[in-house]
Amino acid sequence: MMTFEEAQDALDDFIAALPQEIFKGLNCGVALVPDVLHDHNGLLVLGQYHYEPRGLGRYITINYGSLMAAHGYLPPDQFAEKLKKVLHHELTHHLEHQAGDRSLEIEDAKNIQKMLMDRKNRFN
Repeated sequence: MMTFEEAQDALDDFIAALPQEIFKGLNCGVALVPDVLHDHNGLLVLGQYHYEPRGLGRYITINYGSLMAAHGYLPPDQFAEKLKKVLHHELTHHLEHQAGDRSLEIEDAKNIQKMLMDRKNRFN
C-alpha cells in the first residue's frame, strides 16, 4: 500500500521529471486530494482537469481515495505507475483544452459508455 504522503512524493517526482512547458497555463497546478469521488454513474473518478474561467483557472486534482479504491491492492511501484498514468491523462486534457481539441474528452465519453454497457450486460 502507498500512503498519501508517499503518493504525494511520487507525484512530485513525476511532475519534476516533465518539461515545465507542459504546465504553462495550469495556474493552480496539480493537487493530490484525499477524496473518493464518483461520477453520476457511480464510476470512480481518479483525476480531473478543471477549467474555471471566472474562478481558480486551470488545475488538476488527482483523487488519492479513488485510486486506493481502484488500485490500493497493488504494490507501491505498480500503484505509482497508475498515479503517473492519471497525471499524464489529465495533463493531456490540459494540453488539448489549450489547443481547442476535444479528442481525449470524446474518447473518455466513449470509454465510459462502454464500461456502463459492460456493467449492464454483467447484471442482466
